Order: sequence, then structure tokens, then C-alpha cells
Amino acid sequence: MLSAATPEVSTIRSAAAAISSVVNRARISLLLTSTAYVKECKRYVHRTYKEFDMPATIPTQRVDFSSSGTRCAAWLTLPPGDAPHSAVVLVHGFGATHEMMLAQYEQRFAASGIATLAFDYRNTGESDGRPRQHISLRAQRDDVDAALDFIGAHPVIDKARVALWGTSLGGMSVLRVAAKRDDVAAAIVQCPMVHGPAAVRRLGVAPALRLTPHIAVDAARALARRGRWYVPIVGPPGSTAMVTIAGAQQGWNSTVPAGGHFENRVAAADVLGLVVASALRHAATITAPLLVCVCDRETLIDPKYVEETARRAPRGIARHYDSDHFEIYHPPLVEQVLADQTAFLREHLDVGA
Repeated sequence: MLSAATPEVSTIRSAAAAISSVVNRARISLLLTSTAYVKECKRYVHRTYKEFDMPATIPTQRVDFSSSGTRCAAWLTLPPGDAPHSAVVLVHGFGATHEMMLAQYEQRFAASGIATLAFDYRNTGESDGRPRQHISLRAQRDDVDAALDFIGAHPVIDKARVALWGTSLGGMSVLRVAAKRDDVAAAIVQCPMVHGPAAVRRLGVAPALRLTPHIAVDAARALARRGRWYVPIVGPPGSTAMVTIAGAQQGWNSTVPAGGHFENRVAAADVLGLVVASALRHAATITAPLLVCVCDRETLIDPKYVEETARRAPRGIARHYDSDHFEIYHPPLVEQVLADQTAFLREHLDVGA
């Protein structure tokens, strides 16, 4: 650990002090510019969630598993009928937790004879781990590995028929894990982030520049072990946030149920890991059947890289939808998406009629 008297810490403190006014001005600007968006998002969430909310008809059991010694909160939904069951692990997106839209996938897959295991990543949601809201793609892949091991060892699950499903940034982890494990029976990704450099180009240079002082502060604080410095995950255009594309804030909030909670913050320097990450480079080594659900009107990522991922995977297929990054979660489109995904899983997990 660095001593408070060392030159390194003095340098860090000086750097942090020099840019603190910039940081504070950015935070104030975010607060002032986002008020109207907050009101709009609340109206949007309450309207759209009533459209896609579905009562749970198959019980979901709250369970836990360990990932690198840290407790992960998880939700197990078992289908009716005799065991052993096939299963799919549900892997969520950037900053998302179990309560954000996963019930519709749990219920549809379970009703079709496929068990599901959903979970919150370490450091987020109901899971343990610190620092909170620290997003590490390597750690998240470890969580996916741990979830696969947990469900595969469950007494009512056939470990030879376990699939992975990932959405948005979770698709990156699903693809990477499927590329290195031979016990993944099938994989599905929808609106996946597959290539970090391309995603950063899509998000734009100006937002990246606004984040730079925050990244510097967070990196300095992490080095000095003084706690992390946070920025919003998503915000309105022109604000300081990881994602500021028009419509993104409304879309993110549309996945939060009425009365639910989205912790809209992330350690600022975590963006550096996202910039260099790529599942596209590993697609050719995915031997499991792979369904790639491409949103043709994507705003957050470039759909051509998503389609290329399916092309490179030996058993990959791409299915296209007239959707942006968020419409795929909502009616009426989600019904078609669920039908396609369920049919794919039933075929490759050998689920009987």
C-alpha cells in the first residue's frame, strides 16, 4: 500500500485537486440538464412496463452461488414436469440486475420445459462484493463460469444440456465463455456488444473527452486505495456519462419495473476495460450452436459487427429484427424474439414436445 507521504501519492493528490473543479462542474451540469429527462423517463417507464408486465406463473426460487469466494445472488426457475431438466443461464447487460426484464425470459423458457438461472454480477444488485458498481469484464466472465458450474451440479439439471443466454454487454461475456468451454450446449445473444473499439466509435469522441478527467480521478483514487470515483452509466446527450446517445436514457429506464431500482453509476475507469474488449476475435472458436439476434436499427453498437460474429462462428446463425437496442425487450417484438429463442433452445437442448 502507498504511504500518504510518498511522492506518488502527492502527485495523485495534486492531479486530483487540479481537475476537481472540472469534475464538479460536470456533475452540476449533469444534474441541471437531466431534470426534464428524469420526468420524461418516469412517464415512459410507467407506461411501457404496464404493457409488458407479466404475472409469474412458475415459481422462482432465490438461491446463491460463490464466484471467486464472493456470494452471487441468483434466481432459479424450474419447469413443471419430471427431471432432469435442460437449463439456460441468463446473463444481463451493462449495469442491469435481475429485476430489469428477466422475468419474461424466465417464465417463457420455463413454460417450454427449460430451467433458468439468472444472477446479479458481483459488486452489483443483491450480490456481495466491493467496490460497488465496479464493472470488470474478466470478473463477469468468472461469474458466468461459476453460474454454469452451479447449475450443472444441481441435482435436477442435466449438465449436458445447459445453454447460455446474454443480452447487450452480457452477450460479450456469453460469447467469450462459450469460446473457451466445451460444456456449453448452445448459446444465444441479443443486441450484443461484441467489439469494444467499434462501440466506442459509435458513442462518439466528445462524450469520451468529457469522461477523461473522471477517469483520471478514479484511476488515481484506485491506485491510492481511497475508494472509487463514479459517473452515470447513461445520461442525456451532452452530459457526462458512459452512454449519452439520444434515447439511451429513456431506453435504459424502460427496462426498470415500476417501483424498481436502477443504480445508474459505474466506477469511471472501468470504461478502459470496455474499450479494448472484443468477443468478435473469439467467435471462430465457438463450437456450440449460436443464435445471434441482430437489431437492425441499433444506435449503441454497429450491427455489422454483430452479424459478423454469427458469420465467424462455425455453427452461428443471425436473425434480424426491426428494432433499436431497447425495443427488443418490449411488446410486440419481444413475443417474436421469445418464440425464436425458445424454438432454438428446444431444438439444441433436446427438449421433448
